Amino acid sequence: MKIVFEKRAFDDFTEWAAVNKKIHRRIVNLITDALRQPNAGIGKPEPLKHELQGYWSRRITDEHRLVYKWEGDMFVIIACKYHYRP
Repeated sequence: MKIVFEKRAFDDFTEWAAVNKKIHRRIVNLITDALRQPNAGIGKPEPLKHELQGYWSRRITDEHRLVYKWEGDMFVIIACKYHYRP
């Protein structure tokens, strides 16, 4: 299994590490939980619709979401800041 960040998601992830350790830690916990149980667990996981069909989201905060999907043995993260942006 391999964790893959799209560029913008990785930039946001590293920005959280610099500006808000609590949110960064929450994202790490959400990723860890999603690796164990992709469609259940913390952060209220929900499947996305329309252009993001096949992706799942989990709440980081009221404003921010972790958006991800499994592609074979890769766990792909496309967002960890704001709401559902493709």
